[in-house]
Amino acid sequence: MSVHYQRHGEVGVISIANPPVNALGQAVRSGLVSALEEGLADQQAKALVVMAEGRTFIAGADIREFGKPPQAPLLPDVISQLEACSKPLIASLHGTALGGGLEVALGCHYRVALTGTRVGLPEVKLGLLPGAGGTQRLPRLVGVERSLEIITSGRFVEADEALEIGIIDAISDEQTPLEAGLAAAQAVLAGQQQTRITGRIPAPESNPQAIAFMQEQLETNAPELFSPFRIVEAIEACTKAASLEEGLRRERELFLACMDSRSALG
Repeated sequence: MSVHYQRHGEVGVISIANPPVNALGQAVRSGLVSALEEGLADQQAKALVVMAEGRTFIAGADIREFGKPPQAPLLPDVISQLEACSKPLIASLHGTALGGGLEVALGCHYRVALTGTRVGLPEVKLGLLPGAGGTQRLPRLVGVERSLEIITSGRFVEADEALEIGIIDAISDEQTPLEAGLAAAQAVLAGQQQTRITGRIPAPESNPQAIAFMQEQLETNAPELFSPFRIVEAIEACTKAASLEEGLRRERELFLACMDSRSALG
């Protein structure tokens, strides 16, 4: 089992174990859905935690699946189910939460990270864009300008900065993701911490200046690249879409266009 469920007191814990970096392969994706269903059905679990074992949270997609037909459940659908969870859902991060890993965390209702954790959406380095909600949920938390910079650069964001700009909600002094997740869940249940559903946060105001500035920078520095320009379009779509679902559909179209251009490059 690459994902298992266990209850600790009032808190159900969904734990991913897919070494070495807990990549989001098909077994992990379907395991997350099954464990979530188990947690929802567990009447004694008042809150749920998603965490990963080993040295890191989820460090991204499973690259062995690239170029192959996608296998259900697709990551965007898994994250939509996590976000729709009727119990408070806490992501406990450590090591790195990258790409699809950060997108999973953004679908949870509260994010706590161990000291030293780094987060990011580095898909641009593979000629892609975040295709599981990253371009739609991150702007809801940090705004257009910061999202443009973080996603087009693909850089890693240190925990302190992630907390300051609102990607995560807390940094924990606990030693393990389990302890950090349980403590955060208890704080939420006691009303000491507030959860929020990222997809229900209103989309940020459009920011034509930031969009135009980034377009200009890209045209100057990387005119031959395809995916950074699609990232700008996806983030702009976030501000204009009538709903999260509409923005996610546009993101998916742009993601698939990047996949096509990547395969054209060979």
